[in-house]
Amino acid sequence: MKKSTVVDSTTGQSTDSRVRTSSGMFLRRGQDKIIRAIEKRIADFTFIPVEHGEGLQVLHYEVGQKYEPHYDYFVDEFNTRNGGQRLATLLMYLSDVEEGGETVFPSAKVSSSSSPWHTELSECGKKGLSIKPRMGDALLFWSVRPDATLDPSSLHGGCPVIRGNKWSSTKWMHIREFRA
Repeated sequence: MKKSTVVDSTTGQSTDSRVRTSSGMFLRRGQDKIIRAIEKRIADFTFIPVEHGEGLQVLHYEVGQKYEPHYDYFVDEFNTRNGGQRLATLLMYLSDVEEGGETVFPSAKVSSSSSPWHTELSECGKKGLSIKPRMGDALLFWSVRPDATLDPSSLHGGCPVIRGNKWSSTKWMHIREFRA
């Protein structure tokens, strides 16, 4: 695994950034029987064809590692040439995390203090709608609205891991076929 990168919106190239401190690797779409089965299950669940998806990304976060709030959609023409805009993201949790590591949607209007798990959240997790990572769970969220406009409420981040390790896998899906 290598240090995770972000996509440069002007060049489309992967680049290092302090906003993302995990390590990760990509698995080619359809690379083996297990990956094909996972991708078929994702397509069946989301109603988005397998061919519209990027390869799975496997991520590992150690204590202190995070991904600052960001959008999965693109605001440039370069990155939408292959497959068009990113339509949706499926985030799969591959491990439990002892403390921290929540996926947070800071723009979401919620009353977190009224939720029964509020006391289990890190300070970062209390800053919006948060999902605590639990092995076997998956989170689907959309980057665009039904009218195909970008959805600013899809702003999300990965809170720092406080205790333990976080393993996850991400599948980004596009409006059109993504040539892998």
